Amino acid sequence: MKHPMMPTIAAKALNYTLLTWIALVFVFPIVFMIVSSLKPDLQLLQDASSLRAFLPVGDISFDNYRNAFQRVPIGHFIFNSVLVTAVTMVLSLAVCSMAAFAFVFLEFPGKNAMLAVVLATFIVPFESIAIPLLLVVNNLPWIGAGGVTVGWLNSYHVQIVPFIADALTIFLFVQYFRDLPRDLVEAARVDGASYFQIYRRIILPLAGPVFATAAILKFLAMYNQYLWPVMAAQSEDYRPIMVGLQYFFQLNIAWGEMMAYLTVITVPVLLFYLSLQRAFIASIASTGVKG
Repeated sequence: MKHPMMPTIAAKALNYTLLTWIALVFVFPIVFMIVSSLKPDLQLLQDASSLRAFLPVGDISFDNYRNAFQRVPIGHFIFNSVLVTAVTMVLSLAVCSMAAFAFVFLEFPGKNAMLAVVLATFIVPFESIAIPLLLVVNNLPWIGAGGVTVGWLNSYHVQIVPFIADALTIFLFVQYFRDLPRDLVEAARVDGASYFQIYRRIILPLAGPVFATAAILKFLAMYNQYLWPVMAAQSEDYRPIMVGLQYFFQLNIAWGEMMAYLTVITVPVLLFYLSLQRAFIASIASTGVKG
């Protein structure tokens, strides 16, 4: 007679085995990148066709990291990317969440049509509007420390302002806000609260999960920007990290140095994700209806 727990144990073992293989599929590229950053180019290419590509064997050193820092101002590029990404992410979460609050909880003429137009922009590829957008920002005025200037090229704000509002982030907030109980908003309105007070004191404390999700997606999108910075930020003082990859594609591609560069610039992404993952779990635990 079979023990009743045997099928459950077998099912769990199968699930853990499957999840382990899936995890390895995602971990292998990271392991390959880190291990390759420690090898000279010749050995890296020779090991690429075998399992040695994932093992720190052979001529292992940190020369690629030293050469990469000499070739590219990595610290400055990381600062530019983190600055642009952080400012854009904060402004985007604020603007898109307030726009979604208006679309869900406010009543005004043409609301559904406006939301449809906003969501329709999601299917427009950025490549199709990159050139017109470049022409527009090149003729816009900007008020800065040096006074009024015309043209946004070679600046931080040219990499921030065009990406503050986007359809995907607004859509995420709209879908989440629609699932919140409207009775909370109506009760607050009866008590005399303004819409901004409702947004700040009622909606925001309940919207932790969607804020975490939108922040992760926005961070990845902005941190990995390449096409727009190449076009709008040609000065090295404002270039982000992804543009720095160009420095390794010379007559002879420096594969080891490029792997070292990718390893270094991946660290802020991992730190951000891990920190926000804890906030995401905490926000889920702190939300809900208490009896």
